[in-house]
Amino acid sequence: MKVTKQSIIGDILDYDRETAQFFFAIGMHCLGCPASRGESIEDACAVHGTDADALVEAINKFLAEKK
Repeated sequence: MKVTKQSIIGDILDYDRETAQFFFAIGMHCLGCPASRGESIEDACAVHGTDADALVEAINKFLAEKK
């Protein structure tokens, strides 16, 4: 899976639940909420005041290292 800023958080979590750690790190502790699972990374980062590009890079690095 290649994650982008437009990737939906629920899709990423369904692909690999271990990615939750990256969302927790930006203060997104409501991952079970239907609204948050339907948000894009870009939208979630805007709400939480964090860098979407940095989050995408970190998640993609993590997923690539698992191969």
